[in-house]
This record gives sequence, C-alpha cells and structure tokens, in this order.
Amino acid sequence: MRGYVPLLLLLAALWGASFMFIKVAVEELAPTTTMALRLVLSAVPLFALLAFRRGAGRAVQEIRGVARHGAFLGVVNSALPFTLIAWGEEHVDSGIAAIANSTTPIFVALLAMRFRASERASGLRLAGIAIGILGVAVVAGAQPEGGWWAIAGVLACALAAFLYAVGTLYAQSRVADTDVLVIVTAATIAGALFLLPAGVAQAPGALPSVEASGSILALSLLGTFVGLLVYYHLIGVYGSLRASLVVYLLPPAALVYGALVLGEDITVAAIVGLTLILAGVALGSGVVQGVRRRDPKVLSAP
Repeated sequence: MRGYVPLLLLLAALWGASFMFIKVAVEELAPTTTMALRLVLSAVPLFALLAFRRGAGRAVQEIRGVARHGAFLGVVNSALPFTLIAWGEEHVDSGIAAIANSTTPIFVALLAMRFRASERASGLRLAGIAIGILGVAVVAGAQPEGGWWAIAGVLACALAAFLYAVGTLYAQSRVADTDVLVIVTAATIAGALFLLPAGVAQAPGALPSVEASGSILALSLLGTFVGLLVYYHLIGVYGSLRASLVVYLLPPAALVYGALVLGEDITVAAIVGLTLILAGVALGSGVVQGVRRRDPKVLSAP
C-alpha cells in the first residue's frame, strides 16, 4: 500500500488539472474543436501502446472485434460528455465545472435503481442520491453573475456526469471481460471520428496560441493518456474501490488549480455544493456503508 497514496494524488493532480486546461483552450477554440483534438492526440499514443504490446495487425483486429461497443462508449462516454464539459466551461469557472461533474457516482447509483436490481438504493444510499442532487442545485443556483447561461453551464457538466454513468454501467455489463487498453483505444478512436467533422468545421482560421495549444497537448497526453494508465494501474494493483476514491479529490484539486492559476474565486456556495455532492457520493455509492460489490470502471478521463 506504500505506493497507493502517491499514485492517487498523482491521478487527482492530472485529472483535476484537466478542467483548467479545458478552460484555457475554450477561450480560443470551440468545444467541439478542443475535444476533437484531445481525442485525436490521445488516440495516437493509445494505439501505439497497444500495437507495441500486441503488434499492429493484432491491435487492429482486436479493435475491430469491439467496434460496436467502442463506438457506443466513444460517443456516450467520451465525445459527448467531453464537449458538454467544454461548453459548460465557456460559461462557468473550471472549479465549478469540476464540482458539477463529480456527480457521476450518484448517477451510477440512480441508474442502478432502474437497471440493476441487485444494486438498488435504499436508506442511506437513497438519501445520498438526494443530497448529491441538492448539491448540484446549490452550485447551479449560486451563479447569479452569469445568469441563465451559468446555470446552463453547470447543468451541462452535470449532464456530462450522467453520460459518464451511462457509459460506466454499459462497460460493466457489456465489456467487463475485455482488455481495458483495447476498449479504451477503440472508444477514443470512435470518439475522435465522431467529433472530427464538427471540430474541423468550427476550427479557427488561425493557429491557436501557445497557451491554448499547450493546454490541448497537456489535456491529451497527461490528462487522458497518462491519467488512464495510472488509473488502471491503480485498479490492477489496489482494486477498483480504492482507485475510484479519486473522485473525492478531483473537485478540490480543480478548485485549487482554478484559484492559483486562473484567478478564479472559491465561493461559499461552491464549498457548500461540493460538500453536499461529496457527501452524496459517499452515501449514494455505498462507501459509508462499506458495501462490497464490483465497482464499475470509468473508461474516460474527466
């Protein structure tokens, strides 16, 4: 367990910074262009790693074998939520976006009530879902300076969390026995192909600045490629439950990055909303009750 905490903190630092990099990129690029570039630049090293391990021919064959599942996850668990978060960050601070997006485990528990009878919530878990949703309402309602667009931005990030939950449950039921690197690579390629037409159509006529370009590179190579490798190493060595605890560290990390690097304010409403959401995650996901079950694996970085 000696290496667990450093790796967990590293992952929180990588994924927490993703919201900051998105915020910088969307100052110059459309959300679709930003995320199309992110997925393309992530797909290249992912495929290269898979080809290095399996050989190029076998890598292509295995990706084709999971094409249908990869296409679904690429759209629902990558392209659409990525774009929603980027659009949301056009209207709210990066830390607020991270708080709203941290509700994925709550939506997983909510969807499990309908689609997984063995994991239906009751008692404290049901209360946790309600508390988490209340936290989103607090964060959304406390954005008076941005008006309705700010509320829409918060809700877009929450919708992205809902899509992550859909993808998580789909992956758990359909591709649980598939090699993680194969399905992640297939989904990343599919997501890139899905977003490329809109991303190219909305691309600016001039090259983005060094700051925006560097943010996209960091988002792709650090937040997505390296982040996923660290995450699945954590799962393999320490288990999915311990790896999933990173969800508690992402919003605070994003708030710190936003405040120190981007000069964003940390408001009382943000702290209250974050506290409610994390309490809801702890209760709704069964962590407080010590529920022992096979935790779903999230196949995308924030």
